[in-house]
Amino acid sequence: MSSNILIVDDEKDIRMLVSGVLEDEGYVTFEAGNSDIALSIFKKERIDLVVLDIWLEGSSLDGISILKKIKEENPFVPVIMMSGHGTISTAVSSIKVGAYDFIEKPFKSDRLVLVVKRAIEAYKLKKENEDLRQLMFGEDELIGTSLLMQNLRQMIEKVSPTSSRVFITGAPGSGKELVAKQIHLKSTRREGPFAIVNCAALTEERADAELFGEEEGGEVIHTGIFEKTDGGTVLLDEIVDMPIGVQSKLIRLMQEMSFERFHGSQKVKSNIRFIASTTKDIGIELKNGKLREDLYYRLNVVPLRVPSLRERKEDIVPLIEYFMNKFSELKSSKMPVFSEDAIAVLQAYDWPGNVRQLRNVLEWLTIIASDSDQKIHEDMLPSEIKLKSPDSLRWDRSTSIMSLPLREARDVFEKEYIEAQMKRFGDNISKTAKFVGMERSALYRKLKSLGIEVKRRFSEEDRDEI
Repeated sequence: MSSNILIVDDEKDIRMLVSGVLEDEGYVTFEAGNSDIALSIFKKERIDLVVLDIWLEGSSLDGISILKKIKEENPFVPVIMMSGHGTISTAVSSIKVGAYDFIEKPFKSDRLVLVVKRAIEAYKLKKENEDLRQLMFGEDELIGTSLLMQNLRQMIEKVSPTSSRVFITGAPGSGKELVAKQIHLKSTRREGPFAIVNCAALTEERADAELFGEEEGGEVIHTGIFEKTDGGTVLLDEIVDMPIGVQSKLIRLMQEMSFERFHGSQKVKSNIRFIASTTKDIGIELKNGKLREDLYYRLNVVPLRVPSLRERKEDIVPLIEYFMNKFSELKSSKMPVFSEDAIAVLQAYDWPGNVRQLRNVLEWLTIIASDSDQKIHEDMLPSEIKLKSPDSLRWDRSTSIMSLPLREARDVFEKEYIEAQMKRFGDNISKTAKFVGMERSALYRKLKSLGIEVKRRFSEEDRDEI
């Protein structure tokens, strides 16, 4: 498939020159003399590269402003800036904004062709890597055998075949987007499109055209997300950040199952399943007026909560195995082995960034453990994780403990050791007792005698022992 290139310059002769050179190389070109035409073409067509002049006479936006708009729409598309002799410094600074390269006018045809070829190759490589990353991590199953994850999977199985709207809550990085994708893939709409709307990035000005599309003189100049996703599923990510005016239009769409494009007059039918998500406290956001109550109650037909990783620490080892296997497949290398001390520290850590943070740490470790036979030890873990591991996992108290009698020293060690293991296994008495080699009832008595408070859950077996 030929690559599409948009050429933006206020001088027609230069546009024709650049277009002729690139078309001779087999590229498809589009031309624009100002920002309005350029951005209109960029939104309507599949553009793989933009050649953009710095100064545009008679244009509402200059080249740098157009560059910023393009990067907002698609951060991967490469932009080559063209500049006259007096604007080289501006062109260089544009690279900081996101331009791929710049060409000084007048330029040689072979220089232009070379830069364009390199930029498109880089774009294709980035796109392939992103597609591969989506394949690797975009539609995976929910990993974990904990009771919390079993319950979540059961709810997904129940709600997916229905057309009910779902409201997903959970901490950042816990997997809300993955849950939404699972609902779509297990639904009758799985052959239809799935779209994610980042509500935090919407503004009143651009939301209408972005979501509902836009007309001009009765002609469609931009197809919105809701029209593109007809028959599919839309995830409204961070719904509480959606502008209030847009929330009103969304309510009307849900009521009437249709909408009007921006500057349009005809109704467009819509059959979309909406899933909403947020990391924020709904009660506070409703009270502060950030989220309309009538919209919330329309979306909150089936509430789902994704547990944080610190609530299901027994899933850390399966997640480590899963992600490390994925990274090893990607690198075509042997999966590194984790030592017991490294596993213990990873289990004891609270993971404020949840599964996303764990995945990033594991990806980093695959780079560190470049030797396929290398074992990953505690000292190889990131410093923020090691520093927050319980003291008993990194015992170094020879000075203070030497001043204590044997019985007191043993009590100090026992208390900190058991606290660390309880933290490691998420306060699950059964799993902790099994690891330390005690009966559950004996461990519970030991907890009481050492004054250790169990902050979280007991299993049903644990309750029988208490």
